[in-house]
Amino acid sequence: MSLLNKLILIVVNTAKSTIGKPKKLSDLELVQEIVSTNNTLFFSKLYDRYSRKVYNKCYSFSRNEEEAKDLTQEVFLKLYTKLSTFQGKSKFSTWLYSFTYNFCANYVNRDKGRKMSDASDTWDNHDYYLSEMEDIEEDDLFEMKAAKLKKALEQISPEDKALLLLKYQDDISVKDLQKVLKIGESAVKMRLKRARIRVVEEHDKLK
Repeated sequence: MSLLNKLILIVVNTAKSTIGKPKKLSDLELVQEIVSTNNTLFFSKLYDRYSRKVYNKCYSFSRNEEEAKDLTQEVFLKLYTKLSTFQGKSKFSTWLYSFTYNFCANYVNRDKGRKMSDASDTWDNHDYYLSEMEDIEEDDLFEMKAAKLKKALEQISPEDKALLLLKYQDDISVKDLQKVLKIGESAVKMRLKRARIRVVEEHDKLK
């Protein structure tokens, strides 16, 4: 276990063992308590509530269990310092997935010298080519066998995989995806189209 993992586990376990259990709070109430009191018990509750989902998002980028665990801890450590910026304009889960998506996208693209959060509505040549292709119906995705779909998702880029999971697993709307990606509606729809086409192409290659 990395030093980072040990650190956050110490914080979480210490809080649980030294402070009584708080009442059942909504996400917004938890965030408000954390920001106003710096009580680590409340943060441990938030961690317990979302750590598995954040891990799954991190794993979709890293494709390595240990790396995904480390990324998860990094996300929550950074999240602790950024909670005061949550304004409640969207669901906390949407805001957290946006936070995680951009953190992981920046991580995996660090060597490429670019950030997903800096993306614009412009398309590269391949995306322009995709814009001329017939789109994939969403029902076609749902009809794929789970095992083959899982394999196909592993063959596409981490960004495309994460985007599809946000849309179809977490049921994040196109409007909220605009906030996640910080791009316009047409660009979100194009990226979804690109991701659907790519995953179907990979699915069709599987026997």
